[in-house]
Amino acid sequence: MANLPARIVLLAYSVIVLYPLFWTVTASFKTTTEFYKNPWALPKALHWGNYINAFNKANIGAYFLNSVFVTAAALAISTTLAFMAAYVIARYDFPVFQWIRKLYMVALFFPVAFKIVPLFLLLNQIHLLDSLWGLVIVYAASSIPFTVFLMTGFLGSISKEYEEAAMMDGCSRFGILFRIIAPMARAGLVTVIVFNFMSYWNEYIMALSFISTESKRTLTLGLAYLMEVQRYATDWGALFAGLVIVMVPTMVLYALLQKQITSGLNVGGLKG
Repeated sequence: MANLPARIVLLAYSVIVLYPLFWTVTASFKTTTEFYKNPWALPKALHWGNYINAFNKANIGAYFLNSVFVTAAALAISTTLAFMAAYVIARYDFPVFQWIRKLYMVALFFPVAFKIVPLFLLLNQIHLLDSLWGLVIVYAASSIPFTVFLMTGFLGSISKEYEEAAMMDGCSRFGILFRIIAPMARAGLVTVIVFNFMSYWNEYIMALSFISTESKRTLTLGLAYLMEVQRYATDWGALFAGLVIVMVPTMVLYALLQKQITSGLNVGGLKG
């Protein structure tokens, strides 16, 4: 009984969080007529045609592939570079590396709005404006400070004895990093990959600023333009179907890797 108030609060919070998700999913199966008649009612039937319209008429399929490419490429670049940088900072106790770590920490507090104009000018100068590769580079660079910060704490918890034993067996530095340390740091790597995935997948401001060609839009950008173009003639079923398509990969990934994320955050937080 002592925990009853806490359980009530947590239950109420769960309802507040889950009901919008439930409403979005149910709305994706409604017709436009049903939506205008009563947006809160359950659909009379499951109109799977909304998802077909989202892929065919709203071009969600092309936007989805663009988001997959940008997210996968940015994850590969940021994870690889940040992992190597974090290893050097965690293992070598040189003053310059500690200053570099502090610079990464400072970079965590820069708002996105401060980056837009300089990044726009830079991408324009190197001819990567309105390019998916330009967006990949921006995403990867923006997430490296967070990734280095979290991975430094996690790598600091791994004993150096494993590396010393590997070096005695003739393993190179890169061999130690990718064959010994990387498997042991799997929980931390999974944590940063999931967080960066959610950041890239749901990002809107930078995609809006740097992408102008319709065929290069990401999912979030495509859905926003779809809403803007259709205005009051919006196909609400297809629009909510698109929102579900955006949400599902993130929700599935987080649900499958929840334990690894929690363990990675705990270790990284304690050692960082």
